[in-house]
Amino acid sequence: MATGNLLGEFLKARRARVSPSRADLPVSGRRRVAGLRREELARLAGISEPYLTRLEQGVDRHPSPQVLRALAQALELDADASAYLFSLAADPVRPAESEVTAEVHHLLDTWAGSPAYVRNRRFDVLAANKWARALAPMYEPGHNLARDVFLAPHARRLFPDWPQIAAQTAAALRAEADPRDPKTASLVIELEADQDFCRLWARQDARPSRDELKRFAHPCVGDLALRRQALTIGGAEHQVIIIYQAAPGSRSESALARLL
Repeated sequence: MATGNLLGEFLKARRARVSPSRADLPVSGRRRVAGLRREELARLAGISEPYLTRLEQGVDRHPSPQVLRALAQALELDADASAYLFSLAADPVRPAESEVTAEVHHLLDTWAGSPAYVRNRRFDVLAANKWARALAPMYEPGHNLARDVFLAPHARRLFPDWPQIAAQTAAALRAEADPRDPKTASLVIELEADQDFCRLWARQDARPSRDELKRFAHPCVGDLALRRQALTIGGAEHQVIIIYQAAPGSRSESALARLL
């Protein structure tokens, strides 16, 4: 369940995922907790156990960069998870922009045959060309991609690799959206109606969206394999353009041509 103690929740969840043997700690006797004990993490990070307790309980929410780096190393966080850890100790970012300029709308429409849309960091779809809207209902402006992935029945039919897509979506939402934004918090509470989301969200994985090959099972044109690319928008740091392209001469390219 979403709470206000985001830093503490993250530390506790990731502490539970570190094996004591992997951290070169002696393992003896019966352990009542998964992963590292609190005192073990404190020792590995070079901080006091009472201070780590204050961090996990939300009493102190702004540790220094030196402490964050030490915790990231002790928790074996990758670059994406480390960046998320630092974001939790920073000041909240301003709300995601919802307006898309006329120039960006025109740009989307110039990509004939390539589905393209604009979303914000909360995964709200702000604009889309006609190919994106024909590819899937979730790309209609006004939809939220995370909400559709987990709560819309058509999503599990649209994506043959739905378990992988779901895991990527949860990790990307955590990494890109500001969890202190009230609209993001409300979205997370709504998504917690889905058991798969709850399980994935509890893992505290944080990984921004990557350019990758994504498979679709379209009800009209059949299977498509499309390369996803993300483009930033100058002057709108919280917006991103997503474009899907098929390999030249492929069956997917022919299927895209038939979408409309």
